[in-house]
Amino acid sequence: MVPKQPIDHDPLVLLSRQAAAAGARVLAGRTTGPLGLANKTEAGDWVTDYDRNAEEAIRNTIITTRPNDELTGEEFGHHTPGKPSGYRWSIDPLDGTANFVRGIHYYASSVAVCRTTADGGEQWLAGAISAPALGVEYYAGRGLGAWKHDLKSHTVTRLQGPMDSDAKVLSTGFGYDVARRQFQARMLSELLVDYVNIRRIGSAALDLCLVAEGALEAYAEFGTQEWDWAAGALIAEEAGAPVGRPVGYPGWQYAGLIDPAKLRFPDSAPDTQPETDAQEDNSATSPAPAGGSTSGT
Repeated sequence: MVPKQPIDHDPLVLLSRQAAAAGARVLAGRTTGPLGLANKTEAGDWVTDYDRNAEEAIRNTIITTRPNDELTGEEFGHHTPGKPSGYRWSIDPLDGTANFVRGIHYYASSVAVCRTTADGGEQWLAGAISAPALGVEYYAGRGLGAWKHDLKSHTVTRLQGPMDSDAKVLSTGFGYDVARRQFQARMLSELLVDYVNIRRIGSAALDLCLVAEGALEAYAEFGTQEWDWAAGALIAEEAGAPVGRPVGYPGWQYAGLIDPAKLRFPDSAPDTQPETDAQEDNSATSPAPAGGSTSGT
């Protein structure tokens, strides 16, 4: 058993974990009854009653402790309190809804918090991802490392990121919009020269966690929303993996052993570098409006 670490006492990390766990408990309560399934945008871009109920549980957990923090969630949009504290939470109550609906275990509740910096930017401070069907929790705090908690064995492991090899595997995802999906497929064919295989997990949050623990060498996806990557990017970053966050929406999210110069935009020439090329930093970006087109997770 790992002795108590400074991260175990950090209030933002603790609240991130509590909030993600609250969402995960909702997901774990799935029954054989109706899911309340509906399309948000394109076919297959589903939302369920569990998405909404999990976000309510997460929001209530945060607001009870920090009522003056802003909240940005996938299902219920943005909330600004009367006296904002300068801290903002990014919430994905069910990352991997398509997996959840189909009975595939790769889905999770994801919660992260950032604060406004002196220059008007944002810096990510803490994040947690809880995957109830996998029985695992990932969490990180800025400067405090990234950790994996096996909820079955109660073991805690510090994550160290991927190691280079000649058998690297890349994880990615695809959007619901046909044109975006075609672009993503073309980019994947260009990127594959550096990898021996790919994985398509179906949850950007868990993709990033798998890079953090070294199970995957790299992850890259175009068009993910902030709530998809907010917690996972910090976890990968604190594990020592190179991380690039999107600049605006849509953009590239990447982590691990990947050449960011190869991540171009749909209207850019093959030799044009994306804005994310120099974005291995701590900044947060504004997500697209809730309900907008996102990745196929």
